Amino acid sequence: MTFTGLSFTQVLTVLGAVGGGVVILYLLKLRRRRIDVPFVKLWEQVLAEKQTTRLFSQLKRWLSLLIALMIVAAIAFALGDPRNAGITEDGRTLVVLVDASASMQATDEEDGQSRFEAARETLGELITELGPTDRMLVAQLDASATPLSPMTSDARVLEEAAEALEVLDVAANPRAGLRLALDVLRDQPKAEVILLSDGLLDEERFDTSAFSERLAESAIAFSWEKMGEKESNVGIGAFSVRRYPLDKSQSEVLVELYNPTDEERAVELELLGDGETVDVQRLTVHGGERLRRFFRNISGVDQTLEARLKPVDGKPDHLPADDRAWARLPERRRARVVVYSAGNLYLQAALLLDEYLEVVEAAPSDYPLEGRFDVAIFDSFVPPSPPSTPALYLYPVPATDEAWAPLAVEGVIETPYFDHIDRRHPLVQWTALGDVNVATALQVELERGDRAVARDDRGPLIVTGARQDQPFVAFTFDVRQSDLPLRVAWPLLLLNTIDHFVQERDGFVSSYETGETWYVPVGGGARVATIVDPQGHERDVPVVDGRAVYAGVRAGMYTLRAGDDGAEESFAANLGPGSESIIDPPDEVVLAGVTAGEPSQGEAGVRQEIWIYLVLLALGILLVEWLTYHRRMTV
Repeated sequence: MTFTGLSFTQVLTVLGAVGGGVVILYLLKLRRRRIDVPFVKLWEQVLAEKQTTRLFSQLKRWLSLLIALMIVAAIAFALGDPRNAGITEDGRTLVVLVDASASMQATDEEDGQSRFEAARETLGELITELGPTDRMLVAQLDASATPLSPMTSDARVLEEAAEALEVLDVAANPRAGLRLALDVLRDQPKAEVILLSDGLLDEERFDTSAFSERLAESAIAFSWEKMGEKESNVGIGAFSVRRYPLDKSQSEVLVELYNPTDEERAVELELLGDGETVDVQRLTVHGGERLRRFFRNISGVDQTLEARLKPVDGKPDHLPADDRAWARLPERRRARVVVYSAGNLYLQAALLLDEYLEVVEAAPSDYPLEGRFDVAIFDSFVPPSPPSTPALYLYPVPATDEAWAPLAVEGVIETPYFDHIDRRHPLVQWTALGDVNVATALQVELERGDRAVARDDRGPLIVTGARQDQPFVAFTFDVRQSDLPLRVAWPLLLLNTIDHFVQERDGFVSSYETGETWYVPVGGGARVATIVDPQGHERDVPVVDGRAVYAGVRAGMYTLRAGDDGAEESFAANLGPGSESIIDPPDEVVLAGVTAGEPSQGEAGVRQEIWIYLVLLALGILLVEWLTYHRRMTV
């Protein structure tokens, strides 16, 4: 028997001090209560009883003393918190990371139980199997690692933490989980990290190699309990929308379907606009294929789009989380554009094609005009200083060698060609530039952060970047010395650039990615905004530089309220690039260069605390003393 509270010496001290006081109280002379009696016979009875029962009465007092000493002894030993022999030996110190990522929503084909529920049951078994000196901390692993319990051996606290676990629409971040485990388990005896997961961790996105040395030197065991088996699935890997530059009443939608399995799948893809069905297509997605489909000329939709996917080949789909995606259409609003030009009919004609542009023309000598503009266009003119608005430079030749210019000019390129085009950039969408003829272009030097959207082998032709925190686009050639204005690509390039600036300035994205920090545009100068997630939960979030900062973990449509008028706007969030659609668990998990092993087993032992029973014993003795007192056995 080992005392883990007061030491044995301290227990004896308490017992001796309090027990001695009880004995002294019992040895004090008994003072009888004075009773006035009217009859002499009563005195004879009292004296007779005192003479005949003196020894028995004294025995009664010793029995009461014994009961009191037993109560004192039980309480004193309870203060010592006695435990079974060996209870103070070092037990395991466990950090259990429960994967709560989107892939854990996958269901098992046999019983329909999700992997997340299976992980919760496994956690319950680990709690039950804890040894008498084992301690455990439960943490949820999603886009971050969140402890849900302290390091404790209290099964009730750990079970409450298990109930607080919640699966989310995000990818698991093993780097955050490993950082938490290494910090908590530092210098702890028999330390072990137990991962309850399907093992689908994105090591490329969340590199854990920085912790390899710490994990190796710490002697912390790393184990993994596998959740789930190989199942079939096909999901939506990408979903985006944008309005046509020349007709903003219509839009184009991109949907990417991802089949991470080896088998061919037949699915039905439904597109809904503002809650109404717009189009339905039946598609076949081959194993390992990312199938892209465009919905063109979508009209009659003002705010939201939704894509829904369901299998039609009779095979089950075990992950419903990636079968829906949402997007928000950009607002149709007029953009104010100022053009500084000595005269360019090609530029003026192209700007007339967009009815949502408010164009103000000015001569270079009028720079800068007063007022707020969304975009400034400089035609063969470079302002003396960087503008305070997004700018498009057409042939940016500085007036003098010492004058400011967005790009440093080093020479001239004769007859350049569009040899390389970044087709993923929004500036060149819906354009054909491969056979455009250009007389000359400026040989420019790019700065750090600049990007050549189109280039000749000898130098860039279309450049994007930022100067003084303002985005810019530069055409290094004079459009009037090319056949570009005779092609449809010319107005598309121009309007794509303006749309790119306006949407970037407004912070527009068709959908955010769950698990990331979002910066949602907020108008009205509000400092605090309210975001309502797809489940209806409201949260007040800060507004920094006109944007509400929020890390979302649910896919769906959100509502944003800000300002004194409480105006509401909606925005969308989706799972991301499709990595969570892979639900085939690996055979092994490797983190920070360490291959996970099997979880250790707890040693059998009595974990109950004996002091509780000693307190109950003291209460039982008090009950016995009360009963015997009222039966006049101990007085």
